[in-house]
Amino acid sequence: MYSVTDREFRAFQTLVDDEVGIHLTPAKKALLVGRLSRRLRALGLESFTDYFDHVLRDPAERVHMIDALCTHETQFFREPQQWEFLRARVYPAWQAAAAAGTRPRRIRAWSAACSSGEEPYSLAMSLLTHLPAEEGWSIEIAATDVSTKILARAEAALWPIEKASSIPDALRRRFMLRGVGAQEGRMKVGPEIRSVVRFARLNLHAEACPIAGPFDLIFCRNVLIYFGARAKAAVIARLAARLAPGGLLLLGHAETLSGITDRLRSVGPTVYARRED
Repeated sequence: MYSVTDREFRAFQTLVDDEVGIHLTPAKKALLVGRLSRRLRALGLESFTDYFDHVLRDPAERVHMIDALCTHETQFFREPQQWEFLRARVYPAWQAAAAAGTRPRRIRAWSAACSSGEEPYSLAMSLLTHLPAEEGWSIEIAATDVSTKILARAEAALWPIEKASSIPDALRRRFMLRGVGAQEGRMKVGPEIRSVVRFARLNLHAEACPIAGPFDLIFCRNVLIYFGARAKAAVIARLAARLAPGGLLLLGHAETLSGITDRLRSVGPTVYARRED
């Protein structure tokens, strides 16, 4: 069994905050021990001080450390009030503007902390249904996360069939493939939605944020809750700078921009637009 001293924990607090902006409160000490102990065992190290020194020397191990410490909780069509807001208000407005010739029939969206893929694939299903290619619409979704391990799961796009319960029946039948034989009891993303989603590793906390806007939709849900105040403000500034005119930023239901920025205003259930739009 491993244990971490207060001094060791503070060292990891600072390192993780510097690397990805995640603030580990003292209550997370047991979580750090539980999630990183396997890395110590795998490397044959005797203490968290040894592991900390190893992480400082090895950039690849820093990636493993972040993979282990990140929490990934997601599901298909999470935050249903936001999907209804898009269906009832946003998509009709885009359709009307396209018909009037005041906007192109092209939508670019970014799932900025995509986890195991349920969010960007949900977005693909929603957009392809309401803004279909046969009406001239083009859909492009960027899906990023800081965890290489979780991105591999997202790209594999394979889940237990129980995950289907949160997907509306019509969308499940159209877009998802049910496993047979060795894959019985599982489901996989079909080619129609896979074709519009592109995955990449990206650290939202890094000053160099190599993803090009503008985006009509940016999903960054249940991410800010893990950041300290300065990291929150920096991330929101990067996201806001990549919103297209009329674009929307969607946060998690427990998140708010109050006290963080005055560049964005609330227009729906934890949905924000640029103030000048």
